[in-house]
Amino acid sequence: MRWRWLAAIGLASGVLVAAGCGDDDKKSASGKTATTEARTFAAGTTMAKLKDEGEIAIGVKFDVPPFGFKNPKTRAVEGFDVDVGKAVADELGVKPKYIEAVSDNRLPFLKDGTADLILSTMTINAERDEEIDFSEPYFIARGRILVKESDTSIKGIEDLAGKDVCTALGSTYEETLKKQAPKAKRRLVDTYSECLELIQNGAVDAISTDDVILTGHIIQDDSLKLVGDPLTTEPYGAGIKEGDTAFQAFVSEVVKKFKDDGRWAASYEKWVGRYTGEDQKPPTMTLQEAIDLSK
Repeated sequence: MRWRWLAAIGLASGVLVAAGCGDDDKKSASGKTATTEARTFAAGTTMAKLKDEGEIAIGVKFDVPPFGFKNPKTRAVEGFDVDVGKAVADELGVKPKYIEAVSDNRLPFLKDGTADLILSTMTINAERDEEIDFSEPYFIARGRILVKESDTSIKGIEDLAGKDVCTALGSTYEETLKKQAPKAKRRLVDTYSECLELIQNGAVDAISTDDVILTGHIIQDDSLKLVGDPLTTEPYGAGIKEGDTAFQAFVSEVVKKFKDDGRWAASYEKWVGRYTGEDQKPPTMTLQEAIDLSK
């Protein structure tokens, strides 16, 4: 079931078209015509370096549909985060190179230069902002709980006491579960696909993470369900190496264009809205508001 769904979204129609550097009269995902020109960047900036190299390394998840996953038929990496990454690469006029970045290695990848940019369902918060920089928010998720459809014992966060609950190492839910469900038995793994396997085989009772990630699990396996009220608000931002203010401003500019010209709406409908039935608009929350939310 899970691979049938992955194949279906991989073959979904309506491929997004992002404006490319040096191409005139390209159509955006909104159907509007936009004229772009090749950009030049100040010497010594990350943008100039990447343009000279002709490639940008972007860390995304490979197992979290609908935001970042490998299409089982084509082996191409696809999803909402991937579309945002393509928009950044197009604005630079370079080729995107997608590398797998799980929750626990996203910050190290930025610090050691393995990735130039992280787009991996990463929540902006004050703690992470001490170590890296973020773009303006490009998506708002909510924290939820996922259980088996047949499980009537867990209806919300208060029912997790004594239960085995899976989440990813390095995610915000390590701390959320510690605070909101201190008596839950946390099972920390590297990837959310591991959590999915664990709940399917009965090794854990629940998974807690962002609603869009859990929705991807439900579409793959309809014997699962969401329960309880939203636990948290999770504004996603692109991760950037600490102190690179010029690149931070550039990526935030691209994110704004992506939200404003119709590409965000088209990508949301393609990867998320068509499966959830929810109509969302691009986020208006600012970076500072996202940071303050976690304080």
